[in-house]
Amino acid sequence: MSLTAETAARATDESAEATPGAAPARTTSADSAPRRPSLSPSRAADFKSCPLLYRFRTIDRLPEKKSRAAVRGTLVHTVLEKLYDLPAAERTVAAAQTLVAPAWDELREEPGVAELFEAAAEGQPAEKESLEAWLASAGELVETYFRLEDPTRIQPRGREELVEVTLPDGLLLRGYVDRLDVAPTGALRVVDYKTGGMPREAFEAKALFQMKFYALVLWRTRGVVAAQLKLLYLKDGDALTYAPDEAELLRFERTLQAIWAAIERAVATGDFRANKSRLCSWCDHQALCPAFGGTPPPFPAGAAAAAGWRTALPLAGD
Repeated sequence: MSLTAETAARATDESAEATPGAAPARTTSADSAPRRPSLSPSRAADFKSCPLLYRFRTIDRLPEKKSRAAVRGTLVHTVLEKLYDLPAAERTVAAAQTLVAPAWDELREEPGVAELFEAAAEGQPAEKESLEAWLASAGELVETYFRLEDPTRIQPRGREELVEVTLPDGLLLRGYVDRLDVAPTGALRVVDYKTGGMPREAFEAKALFQMKFYALVLWRTRGVVAAQLKLLYLKDGDALTYAPDEAELLRFERTLQAIWAAIERAVATGDFRANKSRLCSWCDHQALCPAFGGTPPPFPAGAAAAAGWRTALPLAGD
């Protein structure tokens, strides 16, 4: 499977860690379009932070520029995924570093990636970091991983694995787990790689939102509450671990259902409000945002209906 096909699919579902809103993306091309409207961790986070951003990404599907930080995250994720293709004894730092170049050769073929490293257009400043320095920084993140875990002692049950479940109320939850480990006892560990730095304690709950999402889906599909949720922060070589319980996952499920109900109301009316925050600095859509003096395009009711959304708004031509 080509990295391009993998990335095109998960890009609509997952968010990045290094740059808010962008995401490393890997899955099969067959999953590029969800069968019906669904909720992923990143899209839930989008709606919570800014309903209008959710609309632009999920309903309008407006294009967004790639960033070096997000592409580096994809590269590092790919290398760590492929590392576990090697026999356990061969999973060394040196072996992992040899995976960076071929992974980059595939990744650079994706639209918009190579352009990040070309000379800036006339009248625009060039990025200071060279491609060589950027690749070296990705290699450093890969090396940091080995300070956090010993991959020769781990045999993942799943890597970049799609997990999904339909709740009794019809809500479809979908997400992609970086790595799923299963102990001989049946205990589950969910692992996610982050190329950014570890959040301050006040923001740990936000960081764990994604992991609780995965834990909920796994509990509903396997009947087992994950023994450990583990976030590996490769920028500073630290880890955040958490052990959820059944009661907490039930509360989290109700939270997701409330978010989904709010999304459905917004789609039905076309009313997606902008929410100005510090995250706006990374947003590609300021020109269309009322918070910055812009005007959103007309709500695409026809496209929403075609994608399976229920809306009370008139369709084009009605």
